[in-house]
Amino acid sequence: MMTSMARILLAALVALLLLVCPCHARPAPQHAAKVAAVGGVTAIYNFGDSLSDTGNLLREGGATGMLQHTTSLPYGSTIGGATGRCSDGYLMIDFLAKDLGLPLLSPYLDEGADFTHGANFAVAGATALDAAALSSRGVSVPHTNSSLAVQLQRFKDFMSATTRSPQEIRERLAQSLVLVGEIGGNDYNYAFSENRPAAGGAHNLYNFGRVATGVVEAVALVPEVVRSITGAARELLDMGAARVVIPGNLPLGCVPSYLAAANETDPAAYDADGCLVALNLFAQMHNVLLQQGIRELRRAYPGATVAYADYFYAYVRMLRDAGEAGFDEGARTRACCGAGGGAYNVDMDRMCGAPGTAVCARPDERISWDGVHLTQHAYRVMTDLLYHKGFASPAPVEFQRP
Repeated sequence: MMTSMARILLAALVALLLLVCPCHARPAPQHAAKVAAVGGVTAIYNFGDSLSDTGNLLREGGATGMLQHTTSLPYGSTIGGATGRCSDGYLMIDFLAKDLGLPLLSPYLDEGADFTHGANFAVAGATALDAAALSSRGVSVPHTNSSLAVQLQRFKDFMSATTRSPQEIRERLAQSLVLVGEIGGNDYNYAFSENRPAAGGAHNLYNFGRVATGVVEAVALVPEVVRSITGAARELLDMGAARVVIPGNLPLGCVPSYLAAANETDPAAYDADGCLVALNLFAQMHNVLLQQGIRELRRAYPGATVAYADYFYAYVRMLRDAGEAGFDEGARTRACCGAGGGAYNVDMDRMCGAPGTAVCARPDERISWDGVHLTQHAYRVMTDLLYHKGFASPAPVEFQRP
């Protein structure tokens, strides 16, 4: 019989194994937008993973296994076709660009794109630490080697190729908004996957030991992941970035796939919002250390704005105010696209797009798209909370209030 602690650790293991799966699909034409800079921002440069990838993983190569179903419809169904975004439609980075009066941000690996107003370096499945660093800790990276360091190097190469001097780079960045993340979740995910229980999931001492090892290794990664993120931000600030946004992790314990995988029956494992306490504590461990690093950056670069984007509490607010935001309150933690029914509609053997899965009639009434990523409507709500209602602080851009 497993102890209560063992159940919590197992819940954390199984749930974190599902963290931010990479999704990609065929490209769609770039939609033109009238450029009318808000707050003096004329360009956006973005780094991250599947929460903000607009097509880079697509251009790196095809997905395999479970991920093969993410390469086509119903992903992108709300915007007329799959584009490489892990949603039914647009992401926060898209809505932010729109709000700033800028064109949608093209993926850096799209060789034919216009990067006049910025570039997106995020890659679904990417990690904060590079593959070699994770490998030295016994952690393999299964989907992409485009870690944060690789993305940063691509940015430097891009800047060197499109400017004539470091001073010109500083001048360009002085009018840009730079987002460093969200990233880091996959580092923890891959650490847990190396220590998954043996087949059959027997509740024995051996499997408990593997789960405990995964927890310890993931926790040990947190300071290094945070240092990688703040280190990248420091390099960008040294290059002249004047407005930097660094997002924290989402509340993992509130996400349908994690809830379904944990299948925890003990009411004490949940908080008042129906989220798993252990997983949210893990996410907050990352967020607390990240905020400490951000405070150090602010002291070191007093002339720059270094904002913390609180994805955790923005998501919690969206969950609590679901009805007011137009969501179905009875399906706050139920995926729109998936299989399995029940409270979460998540079956990890049949992810969105696989045979036997279906899409809900009204995606705009759901928070979760596929049990891992959000719907277009949810990303719109998150963008409003972060950049118009103070959940990104200090405000990187001052928008006029309606």
